Amino acid sequence: MRPLRYSINVTLDGCCHHEAGLPPDDESMRYWTAQMARADALLFGRVAYEMMESAWRKPSTGTWPDWVTAWQMPFAETIDGAKKYVVSSTLDRVDWNAELLRGELEKSVRRLKEEPGDGLWVGGVTLPLALADLGLIDEYEFLVQPVLAGHGPTLLAGLRERIQLELVDRQAFRSGAVAMRYRPTRAVA
Repeated sequence: MRPLRYSINVTLDGCCHHEAGLPPDDESMRYWTAQMARADALLFGRVAYEMMESAWRKPSTGTWPDWVTAWQMPFAETIDGAKKYVVSSTLDRVDWNAELLRGELEKSVRRLKEEPGDGLWVGGVTLPLALADLGLIDEYEFLVQPVLAGHGPTLLAGLRERIQLELVDRQAFRSGAVAMRYRPTRAVA
């Protein structure tokens, strides 16, 4: 069974808005590239999919825009080429190596997890909350930024039940950020 990993940047006060942390640097981009490359496919809700597509889809010209620097290129190439699944009740179609997941969320994600492979990666805010409530996340990965945002959406706000986690890995960055990976201590589906 493929594990489902939830990964996100978060500030010290729990804000998980993509603009609330520090701008990415070469070290964090290498980290996220490696983590994303461990997955057979990426799982997004509509908002995260559209945000990532607008930033990281290679233009039809075949040339990356000037703002994509050399140290961002491995991340850009990895996310652009990755298989993606999109959970949405409002989109009629997706592309960018993506497939819409239709039907009941729990059943659809369980089906994906049962396929052979190394794992699935999910990012974003709303979809991971629903997956956590269903007990479908096998690993939580937070890149904690040394910032206090003081506003914005917070990590897993509205979670129905507390989830006890155990630390399985930690990595400090030159920027002061710390990546921490956790697994639920209770059995997950």
